[in-house]
Amino acid sequence: MKDFVIIGHKALTTGDFSLNDLPGSAGRMDILCRCVNSALFLSHGMRRDVNVHLVLLGDPDPGKIIRFSGEKLKYLNPDERSSASLIKKALQKEAIAYETQSTPGVWIRRAGLDELIYEFSSDQRDIYYLQENGTYIRDDTQLSSDAVFILGDHTGVCEGEEATILKSAKNTLNVGPISLHSDHCIIIIHNELDIREK
Repeated sequence: MKDFVIIGHKALTTGDFSLNDLPGSAGRMDILCRCVNSALFLSHGMRRDVNVHLVLLGDPDPGKIIRFSGEKLKYLNPDERSSASLIKKALQKEAIAYETQSTPGVWIRRAGLDELIYEFSSDQRDIYYLQENGTYIRDDTQLSSDAVFILGDHTGVCEGEEATILKSAKNTLNVGPISLHSDHCIIIIHNELDIREK
């Protein structure tokens, strides 16, 4: 199982946003939706061995995680509006310390990055932090197909978050010599792992 964690610093944490204005009314929810689609979709199918964790830190009620499970997911189409609709439905549920399912394959809970990293570390998962000055992904010969990959949104990762990640990360990785959007990085990670698994 591969896990992708995307930190959304401005993503709205209530369900009262317009599906017609994801960049504005939803605090750049469009970025997270593109990451969900890049992580889960194949040309004519879905990657069932993937979880996507959206860490929502925007106003007015930060500290929520929405998880998309490729194994159980239904009702997701390959467009931003479709994934945004599932996020919106999840945010209409009360977020508590334990996961609550909003639609098949989508859960929400009250938690932040610290809790998520602690859980992955407790399960002895390999955690990789995507960073522009990290090790080139093809030079990491120990990269496993059940790793956890942590990415920032368009604002990057703040110092406190980075310090937390680096305490548990097995390695920092980059996917090439130039800066790319998070959703593009996810596709490159998948491609690299696909090649290694063949």
